[in-house]
Amino acid sequence: MRVFLYLISIVSANVITAAIMPLEIGIFIIPMGTFLIGATFIFRDLVQNKYGRKKTYLFILTALILSGAVSSLLGDTLMIVAASALSFIISETADTEIYTRLKLPIAWRVFYSGIVGGLLDSVVFVIVGLSPIGAGFIPWEAVPAAILGQVIAKTVIQLIGALVLNQVYVVRARRITVG
Repeated sequence: MRVFLYLISIVSANVITAAIMPLEIGIFIIPMGTFLIGATFIFRDLVQNKYGRKKTYLFILTALILSGAVSSLLGDTLMIVAASALSFIISETADTEIYTRLKLPIAWRVFYSGIVGGLLDSVVFVIVGLSPIGAGFIPWEAVPAAILGQVIAKTVIQLIGALVLNQVYVVRARRITVG
């Protein structure tokens, strides 16, 4: 189930981004799929928690191929597909390696590794994919707000996920102690 949630969240993020207009809050423009991207880091951490680091990289590769295929089918430009793939590999690798090395409870590992993964994903995708370097969808002046909007959205999702996981593991620990 964890692997399915991880893979479907990545595909769904692509579809939602293509199908639904971005959320505009002040200077921030946040693609709707951004919220699911935040969740993908949580699901990836849960996959790693169950299957280990080595197998997780196989799932990341599978997700990368699925994501690229879906983006292409949705009509994204080659530059957007490439930027998405690059940001995905960098952010998922960072998340995986940070999650592996942190010696903290799962909720904190999910939160901290996801924050770094989300930051890298946002920076790389906006600069390589959306800025004048990439597809040119946004001018340089809009790049910081685009990055910050995505980082905020992904961080909120990471925080919610970490709080939920913390509650799940606290309840589980109480059952073990009582039972």
